[in-house]
Amino acid sequence: MRIATFNLLHGRSLDDGRVDVDRLAAAVKTLDADVLGLQEVDRDQPRSLGADLTAVAAEAMGAVDSRFVAALSGTPGGTWTAATGDEQPGSAGYGVALLSRYPVVSWRVVRLTPMRASVPLWSPDSRRPFLARDEPRAAVVAVVDGPFGQFTVCNTHLSFIPGWGGRQLRALVRSLDGAQEPLVLMGDLNMQRPAAARLSGLQPIAEAATFPAPRPTRQLDHVLVRGGIRAGGPAEAVRLPLSDHRALVVPVEAG
Repeated sequence: MRIATFNLLHGRSLDDGRVDVDRLAAAVKTLDADVLGLQEVDRDQPRSLGADLTAVAAEAMGAVDSRFVAALSGTPGGTWTAATGDEQPGSAGYGVALLSRYPVVSWRVVRLTPMRASVPLWSPDSRRPFLARDEPRAAVVAVVDGPFGQFTVCNTHLSFIPGWGGRQLRALVRSLDGAQEPLVLMGDLNMQRPAAARLSGLQPIAEAATFPAPRPTRQLDHVLVRGGIRAGGPAEAVRLPLSDHRALVVPVEAG
């Protein structure tokens, strides 16, 4: 079974700045993932042609089940509010998605508290501090009926605010206490591998630099596990013709 996580930057290419749903579909096919976690996913957003990017990816990979969970309702960078799950059909959203070629037995959503205050961060580009505003975050959790039985998969995108993402990761893992094992937690955690392992208490099984995509120097994207599951081979950070991240793909097996 192949598991992949990909921050797709709402499908935008760094080369031409455009969102092309056919290019996104081809990229997802390239990954050949059986279970795929996506972050920075648009639905009904003008900047991504009003497309449902989860549906595009699901069709491309042959998923039998998929779920988009909005973290924001409205337009990122414009007028938005924290999503609650009660939004009207057709409303614009931005968040995470989980897709599977295997049947999903159950779904659950975990909403993670953002930092309320703006915080000063250092910009290496401008060489000066700037005030950063955090965004609401969410995780989508599924119990999947896979090739070695049922297991739990969680996909998320954590805060980029130093320290706050760690608090969110600990809270998320606590919310998964008692979940059907094996457990897989994946996504853009906005932290490097040692911190992800230490703060989650889970085992990293995929080691590869994923950011920035052209010449990656850091691993911000992870696949962490607990229970009877392990890597079935080396992980790969796949460069695709979109996004500022590389996709992280790892084969897994029971063990």
